[in-house]
Amino acid sequence: MVARLASDLPKVKEFPASANPDDIVQALICTGGVVIRNVIPQETLDVIEKDVRPFIEADKPWKGDFFPPETRRVYGLAGKSPTFFKSVVANPLYQAVCSKMLTAEYKSWLGQKLETSTSRPQLNNTIVFSINPGARAQELHRDDMIHHNVLTAITADQYEIGRDTGIGWFVAGKKTTKANGATRFIPGSHLWDQMEPPREELAFFAEMNPGDGFMMLSSCFHGGSANMTRDEERLIYSCFMTKGYLRQVRALPTFLEREGRKANAVNRKRTNTWRPRLRRSASITTLICRS
Repeated sequence: MVARLASDLPKVKEFPASANPDDIVQALICTGGVVIRNVIPQETLDVIEKDVRPFIEADKPWKGDFFPPETRRVYGLAGKSPTFFKSVVANPLYQAVCSKMLTAEYKSWLGQKLETSTSRPQLNNTIVFSINPGARAQELHRDDMIHHNVLTAITADQYEIGRDTGIGWFVAGKKTTKANGATRFIPGSHLWDQMEPPREELAFFAEMNPGDGFMMLSSCFHGGSANMTRDEERLIYSCFMTKGYLRQVRALPTFLEREGRKANAVNRKRTNTWRPRLRRSASITTLICRS
């Protein structure tokens, strides 16, 4: 095991919502995660919560150990809350960072002509997390494991765009604290070897006020924390973008699939109003919307 101290890890930077995307990219390369303050105003958060609260209340505990039973989830937000999609997924700063870090180019010969193909980022998933009192901590994990991303140990100076398969975006719907289960992650763990395990004592807690956001590379060790409060819900609006040629997530509970089928025609009408770039990024979101 590599000897590491929390004091040796890179410091997590904070930025305003007006930050330059290039500065966010450099901070992500160094640390793996950044906090963005005042991304979404309270009145917009209120609309999103009104949209998703019925689905939160209808969700059932996860069958298995990945999520604690006190956690409720809502998937397929593109069809359930247009405001969520426009303010969270389509956030200009988040989309600009994803474009810079996840766009891939590939060169190949077509006869005697060298062609360049460009694959732009796509929406991988949209999830609302409602973590209630008593929820245990989620195990630290890397979300890029779903794409079998093989990593070797490097330094930040050696990082090259293309190493990561995705970028996560977590916006606080309510005040998020260490006590009520703030997302914790290990700064710099995106630079570790694939076989180096996570250590809890190295974790940073992404505490946020309503409307703040936390942006993180998929190769970072992270997890939801225990909600040790008596009466506080941790409400998080999240999504992940991935490289455009990777398979999107579609592991969805049966209930949500059933409910989604009822609303699928409505979903198509809503998504037809999006800008072409957003529709392409959600390429098979019609499947995700059936959640």
